[in-house]
Amino acid sequence: MQALDLYATIEEYLDFEDEVHHLYKTIGHTVLSKEPKTLIDIGCGQGEFCHIMGLNGIKTFGVDLSAKQIDIAVSKGTNAQCIDIKDVKETFDCATATFDVINYIPKNYIKEFITDCYNVINIDGHFIFDINSLYGFDNIAQGTLNIDLRDKFIAIDANFEDEILYTDITLFNKEDKEDKYIKITGTIEQYCYEKNELSSLLEEVGFEIENIINFNLHSSEEHDKYIYVCKKG
Repeated sequence: MQALDLYATIEEYLDFEDEVHHLYKTIGHTVLSKEPKTLIDIGCGQGEFCHIMGLNGIKTFGVDLSAKQIDIAVSKGTNAQCIDIKDVKETFDCATATFDVINYIPKNYIKEFITDCYNVINIDGHFIFDINSLYGFDNIAQGTLNIDLRDKFIAIDANFEDEILYTDITLFNKEDKEDKYIKITGTIEQYCYEKNELSSLLEEVGFEIENIINFNLHSSEEHDKYIYVCKKG
């Protein structure tokens, strides 16, 4: 099982709903202020943000590299496909990439990824996304989490080294009618991007940065995220 599909399998047990809704509310208000008619959500996961924007009258389309996430999104009625952003042929008034999507992109691919995002946005359209701050990686994301359920056990161990967060996921799943467990493991890597570094790449590709919002998702002290609001000139 791919690491992203493994994450999709355990996501419902992680109890991040309040944080997700808090972030979606802020990004959603920002999107709606731009009055787009169409939106593509890149790394759409299970389609919740597409659903929220759809309720506000926006025609949405979601893409994600996890087939399992897309299966769940489609089962909920989301217009979504398991394809790479570079393979999308349509253009949209707005593109979003929420809840760490940019941090999953390796540094040797980030400029190409930003270019692919630029190419699916209409002129004067917007690219709105969030990233983790260095404080978020170093002080919030690291640590361990164990979840003991009746038929499964989940262990998560996250370590931040050399500007990369390595999250090791282990799932023990109980087999039907047997006192026996199947072990599934995977590692997700997330990359830390400094504001100056990412801003330079965005401008080099052709985006105008309208605003960078300091955002507190998990912390009441220093901000652990930035929300970028960019315009395609």
